[in-house]
Amino acid sequence: MDFNVKKLASDAGVFFTRAVQFTGEKFGQVEKTELDAHFENLLSRADSTKNWTEKIFRQTEVLLQPNPSARIEEFLYEKLDRTVPSRPNNGELLGHYMQDAAKDFGPGTPYGSTLIKVGDCERRLGGAQREFLQTSAISFLAPLRNFLEGDWRTISKERRILENRRLDLDSSKARLKKAKLAESKAAAVPDFQETRPRNYVLSASASALWSEEVDKAAHELRVAQTEFDRQAEVTRLLLEGISSTHVNHLRCLHEFVEAQTAYYKQCYLHMQDLQKELGRFPNAFSGNPGLSMASGGSSPQGNATLPQDTASAVETDTLKIEEVQAPATGTRKAKVLYDYDAADTSELSLLADELITVYTVPGMDSDWLVGERGNQKGRVPVTYLELLS
Repeated sequence: MDFNVKKLASDAGVFFTRAVQFTGEKFGQVEKTELDAHFENLLSRADSTKNWTEKIFRQTEVLLQPNPSARIEEFLYEKLDRTVPSRPNNGELLGHYMQDAAKDFGPGTPYGSTLIKVGDCERRLGGAQREFLQTSAISFLAPLRNFLEGDWRTISKERRILENRRLDLDSSKARLKKAKLAESKAAAVPDFQETRPRNYVLSASASALWSEEVDKAAHELRVAQTEFDRQAEVTRLLLEGISSTHVNHLRCLHEFVEAQTAYYKQCYLHMQDLQKELGRFPNAFSGNPGLSMASGGSSPQGNATLPQDTASAVETDTLKIEEVQAPATGTRKAKVLYDYDAADTSELSLLADELITVYTVPGMDSDWLVGERGNQKGRVPVTYLELLS
């Protein structure tokens, strides 16, 4: 082991000198070299960029992965340079459970067949979420992480070096100032009436020594000033690069918004297709056909008949829409939320965002209403409407 005692002593001396200079600046006892206003603005902008980037990065991680244990696991695998094991997300797991439940209950039953449809939709939603997370991690999180772990660490390192160069510069200035003050005192003409010749000789010798010390301190000051100026220029260039960082992060932000838009649009389309599919198969909501249903209870979205209940069959199957008259009171306006295609002539097709008049009639399923639009009339599903006051 090469142990250099002189270098160690020199480093310790430099560290002690910097510590003394720094302490004196904090107490206002020594002068401090101030950076220009433009440089200070660059430092402030860089600090602000780092702080907000770190907050945005952490909160985006929470948004994309709310589970802290999963985030810790991903962090460890990343540090170990290993691939994170692929696991089903919550949506995919829910869809898998629904489809397994459908197999157990019987895929031919109304509940089982609906579980299959909803489970398949949940799995597609989980797949869309997985794609969104992967896209966001690559296009948004990775650039932010690269800045925090790469560019910012380089900037911080150069700023620390600049601070040390500034302390060395201020220390050299203080040393030169002290040397000049001592030289002026030593060079003062002594009073020969009160001063012995021996003291005069010593005074002249001290003056020469302090003159030499002034020259040495002036040389150290020039060297310190050169190193400080060089380091200030390096740091300035890095700080001015923050503008390029903002441009890069702006592009990444646009990509993140596009990924979110595509994800939520895909989820909306999946749910809209599922809702239409369930609305077109009323028997998916029907109860046990062997049991009668109370007229005020929850009933299927359609013309399901109950063979063992003649009265209910008459109320649903023999209800003729063209003969239904709007009540004198009880009609309401409703806004259509989604497009709906009528399954038969008793239903009314709908267009999203249009306004229609709706009302209920005795004997009609509670999941359906009678809708009117001009001269057109027909049954409409409640789930496709937003009732207005």
